[in-house]
Amino acid sequence: MEKTFRIAPSILSANFAKLGEEITDVITSGADIVHFDVMDNHYVPNLTIGPLVCDAIRPVTDAIIDVHLMIEPVDRIIPDFAKAGADIITFHPEASNHIDRSLSMVRDLGCKSGLVFNPATSLDYLDHVMDKIDMVLLMSVNPGFGGQKFIPETLNKLRLARKKIDAYTEKTGKEIWLEVDGGVNADNITEIAQAGADTFVAGSAVFGASNDKDPNKYDSIISALRASLAKA
Repeated sequence: MEKTFRIAPSILSANFAKLGEEITDVITSGADIVHFDVMDNHYVPNLTIGPLVCDAIRPVTDAIIDVHLMIEPVDRIIPDFAKAGADIITFHPEASNHIDRSLSMVRDLGCKSGLVFNPATSLDYLDHVMDKIDMVLLMSVNPGFGGQKFIPETLNKLRLARKKIDAYTEKTGKEIWLEVDGGVNADNITEIAQAGADTFVAGSAVFGASNDKDPNKYDSIISALRASLAKA
């Protein structure tokens, strides 16, 4: 069966003065998902965007909005993002006192749910909550800032996560996406896909590719990512 690969540009690297245009342009150029990085200057050392921005961009695109919560605690803010139009909400297991409850909250609010694993966080958290997970997101950098370099050990972790997901899917028939975020570009995306990822967050690699006013300015970088994925 042919693999489905999804490209999810992170708007953290977009031009916020023209955020609606940026999202429209990147989806028109062939991206699949809008990746939304939420940081609280508490769980991670940076402060980014909240539900109001998600609410503002929801009418701009029909694309999936994938919200990655880098905040602690998570339960207070999950309903706000669900109401603001998020399709997928993922969070870090360390940021929840009751992981099963937080995952259930996301799903009860009508969104798909997932867990995010920092480079040194064990995948063991998955073992007893797979029934409530639609996406596993592996961080290939330490979260907090865009533009960091891909951590090579992530490839081994991707292979482990792929085995866990495939075994669960074979047993239950449930589809779970495996996403990777951090330092992904056209030069390494083939190897990342071969290790098991099917969904790829790319921030600076996409939005840093062009600063001109051409609405098709992201065509070449999305095409380059797709060409590299075709080799996987």
